[in-house]
Amino acid sequence: MKRVFIAGCGYIGVRVARLARQAGAEVSCMVRSDERGAQLEAERYSTVVCTLDDPERIPEPRVAESVLFYFIPPPGGGATDPRARNFCAALSRSAPPSQIIYMSATSVYAATDGSVVTEQSPAIPATAMGKRRLDAENAFREYGASAGVPVVVLRVSGIYGPGRLPLMQIRQGHPLLKEEESGPSNRIHADDLARVCLAAAEKGCDGETFNVSDGHPSSMTSYFNAVATALGEPLQPQVTMEEARRVMSPLMLSYVSETRVVDNTRMLERLGVTLQYPTLAEGLRTIHE
Repeated sequence: MKRVFIAGCGYIGVRVARLARQAGAEVSCMVRSDERGAQLEAERYSTVVCTLDDPERIPEPRVAESVLFYFIPPPGGGATDPRARNFCAALSRSAPPSQIIYMSATSVYAATDGSVVTEQSPAIPATAMGKRRLDAENAFREYGASAGVPVVVLRVSGIYGPGRLPLMQIRQGHPLLKEEESGPSNRIHADDLARVCLAAAEKGCDGETFNVSDGHPSSMTSYFNAVATALGEPLQPQVTMEEARRVMSPLMLSYVSETRVVDNTRMLERLGVTLQYPTLAEGLRTIHE
């Protein structure tokens, strides 16, 4: 990669930016806030500040001959991702990138009963959040097909790492689902995810989809308890699913209700990635919040 353009250079984007620069690429970034833009400019990244919520205010993306990484999350509400569609419309008015890597989510899968999902599993999301992610996948694939640009989709499980742990919920004692009722959930360390993104740009082919996880699922309850123990915090109270429907936030309830095991075999074999943090225990060992 000689040139890289990162749309949404936040928690994961800046990790990808640094790795790409270390590999010798020229890196440009698009961010939403002036403050974030100034931070990236201070690190000597070429940066444009804009919002994708207003299509008339999106400048022409300067992505010609660049690998485009798109990390901007959908807005809340609805079943579509207008930000992704606005961005694709702006792309259609400019010289095309050489490749697109879109970071989606495993919430696009239909399975919510703890079963195993591969890249061939049905993508019929049960939640609005999953529907928005699938809509963005389709937007980029449609643009790629019309512009002749290869598109690779990464379906990412729960991201954790320094500064990305559920400390507020733990310290405020928010209830967790009882362990015996809590199904499997999946995670990936932020640093490993950044390396997967670059591997996808190097080795991924047009139309490919990759599940991204560390391959060691555990329940959401186990995850919160492991984080609390690692940071010396008290464990949260546990409630039954019946109680959870009354006391949990809608977002947390959706997380504990959607359970699946994400198969990462294709990621490991096709992209040749060796994870630095293949288990949660190894990932938490280096984190001190």
